[in-house]
Amino acid sequence: MLKPVVFAGPSVHGLAGDLFDDLDVFPPAARGDILRAVGQGRRVIGLIDGYFNSTPSVWHKEILFALQEGCRVYGAASMGALRAAECFPFGMVGVGAIFADYQAGRRQSDADVAVSHAPAELGYCPLTLALVDAEATLSTALKGGFIAESAHDALLKAATGLHFSTRTWVRVLSETGLSEAESAHFLKCLPEFEQSLKRQDAQKLLTNLKENIEIETHDGQDSWKIQNTLFLKSLEKEVLGR
Repeated sequence: MLKPVVFAGPSVHGLAGDLFDDLDVFPPAARGDILRAVGQGRRVIGLIDGYFNSTPSVWHKEILFALQEGCRVYGAASMGALRAAECFPFGMVGVGAIFADYQAGRRQSDADVAVSHAPAELGYCPLTLALVDAEATLSTALKGGFIAESAHDALLKAATGLHFSTRTWVRVLSETGLSEAESAHFLKCLPEFEQSLKRQDAQKLLTNLKENIEIETHDGQDSWKIQNTLFLKSLEKEVLGR
């Protein structure tokens, strides 16, 4: 049997290499990649990162196709959390806090998990800051006494107002009106309270795949049947040659 496959990029940057043992790690998923994995005989698929802008994103229907074929499909952290929340009623498994927030309706914007990142040659290193990670970091800084409530609120407002492609801590700090000394102190202490929900959730998903953990989830496969539309047939022909 083929190894579980996981589509990942910036969300797993910096994680320990042994987390990927016994897994086949592919780049962030684009449209057709999950369908291709099913065609290759994969039966356990993890979706962490996927393309948003420059490349067509993973289709919901290819996930439904995989589920109907009997595959176990997991999602977390970024594109995986979004698609898991959307496809949960059909049997996709969501992992982690970000998925839970989307699934419960506490979070709605796709852009909350988006980042710009370096190419494959540089390990998909994140170049900007995801809003979910900014929020977690600022909450930890406030609870730990590193920043005052007024600074927390100003930083959160600035982070929320920036487009994901321009959001960095330096840019966030420049938008708040904090003094140079306050900004320098924040950046100096940042390693002590910095959090990445995306990385944490990605690690949970990798652990589930490695340990072959079966998570009980809603299985709607007896109550739905995928509609093989013209677009899905076209994608099958393009990707699977049939």
